[in-house]
This record gives sequence, C-alpha cells and structure tokens, in this order.
Amino acid sequence: MNKISVIGLDLAKPVFQVHGIDCDGEIVMRKQLKRSQLHQFFANLDPCLIGMEACGGAHYWWRELSRFGHTVRVMAPVFVKPYLKTSKNDRNDAEAICEAVQRPNMRFVQPKTPEQQAVLHLHHGRRLLVRQRVALSNHMRGIISEYGLVLPQGVNAIPRHLPALLEDADNALPMLARHLLAELKAEHDQLIERIEHLEVRIKAWHAINPVSQRLASIPGIGVLTATALAAVVGEGQDYRNGRQLAAYLGLVPRQLSSGGKERLLGISKRGDGYLRGLLIHGARTVIYHIRRRLQAGQPGGNPWVEQLLLRCHPNEVAARKRAATGYHL
Repeated sequence: MNKISVIGLDLAKPVFQVHGIDCDGEIVMRKQLKRSQLHQFFANLDPCLIGMEACGGAHYWWRELSRFGHTVRVMAPVFVKPYLKTSKNDRNDAEAICEAVQRPNMRFVQPKTPEQQAVLHLHHGRRLLVRQRVALSNHMRGIISEYGLVLPQGVNAIPRHLPALLEDADNALPMLARHLLAELKAEHDQLIERIEHLEVRIKAWHAINPVSQRLASIPGIGVLTATALAAVVGEGQDYRNGRQLAAYLGLVPRQLSSGGKERLLGISKRGDGYLRGLLIHGARTVIYHIRRRLQAGQPGGNPWVEQLLLRCHPNEVAARKRAATGYHL
C-alpha cells in the first residue's frame, strides 16, 4: 500500500470514517474505525495531513492527533459542503473533507485550548440556566394572570413580589395554584443561585486572565463579553485587523452583487451567535448612554456614533460600532 499523505476524517460518536490518499491523489484507504481503535491507528501511522470538520469533539481530536506528529486542520462544515459529490453519508463526507483540506485558500478553524473550552462551557451553562429561569418566570406569570393578578416587569419581580401574592388570602388564587407557585418559585430561586455561582467562576477567571481584563477596558464590554471574547478568539493573532474579526462574528453586511452592481444586505450573522449577541447588547448600552447625554444637552463623547445616530436606526449603529471595533491587544 502506498504511503498515506492526506486523510479526511469524519468524526462521530461510535464510529469514524477514514478516507486516505497518497501524494498522487490516489485513494489508498477507505475504512471505518471504532472510537477505541482511533488512537492506535493514528499512533502507528506516519505523519500526514488530517482534515476534520468543526463539530463536537473536533478540538479534542485535534490535540490528540497532533501528539502523534500529524498536521491537523479543522474546517467549518459550510466550507466542506461544496466538495460533497453525491449523497451525504459518512463515506462521502470523509472524501469531501479530504478534498477540502488540500485547497490552498481554505480557511481553517483555530483550535481551542482546554481552558478556552472550559470557559465557554461556563458561558453556555449560564445561558442554559438563564433560559430556564426566563421560561419558568413566564410560566408563573401566566398562571397568576389567569386569576387577574399581574407582577411588575423585571428579573427581580418574581422573588420580590410573588411571596406577597401567595400570602394574600384575599386574592383569587386557589390553594392548589398557591402550592404549585410556591414549588415553582423554589425552583426559580435555585436557578438564580446557580446562575450567580457560575458568574462568580467566570469573574474569577477574568481576574487572572490579562487578555480578558484588557478587553473589559473597551466601552460596552463587561466581564461576560470580555471572557467570552477571550475564550473564542484568544489574543486575536489569527486576525489581521478588526474587520476580519467582525466578518468572523457575522457583523458585516451580506453581499448580493452582480454585473458590477453592489448590493449590501443586513449583517451576515455567521459565526458565534452567542458572542455576537453579547457584543451587540454592549454596543446598545453605549449608544443608550450617548443618547441620554445628548438629550440632556451634554456632549455625547463619541462624534462618530453621534453622526451615525443622525441618519441610522440605533440597532444599525450598534452593529456598525461593533464591526468597527478593532481587536488590538
């Protein structure tokens, strides 16, 4: 068998599909490997180029296969899809990955360290708990609204005002509903405690990470955004300027141009939606305070944003502001 020079590896949970070619592009291997066989297979293989799609476990396997001397490249699935020739299955996916990883202009994903992944898992765990808290809060509000009761808006309305409603014997709440709401409130309180616990751990990592601390000095970027940004892009060495980072985060306009006629649409919304949302909310906060100062007859503090506000909607200004923010560390 000829020496394998390039491998396309289709990742999965129970089995992995391997597609290997030699230096002349001839197929020399097509086989499935169980998870327990993967380490031994690549440990015994001469160093070669390995391509993988960015999916669950890709960063782990990048670290593991790199230890055996292989050159590992990770690609976004959207860049691999054009090389899929026929129907989608593991065998064809591995062949498409093998073809895509050889392209000279292919864009590769920068693998994350275990520490970066752990910080992002804290963020995603917090986001999951926040969604559960919001869903539970809306459910309790829906219950009491059936009896003509309404709580004030805000995150703290449930813990502040619901106990008084449950203790008020003069309202129309039946006893069964009171017991249910008491149980749901206890679960709501537990979610709040768990969210606060995760935020303490995120702040602790922020306190020891210099990149995150420098990012937090930018107006509109707090601890959550700074730690998430530091975990996703590190020190930003993979981006030549802020525009490249903005394109990676989907903050630049989509193009629909043809025949020399340019047409720009809304932002592309590619990349990490969670991080993009944090940046947009931070920009909105900055814009809110600038508008407040302008309404009070005071200098806004940012002439560029002030000029944009004269001709654009604040949401569009928020996207432009974050897209124009450089990543200079």
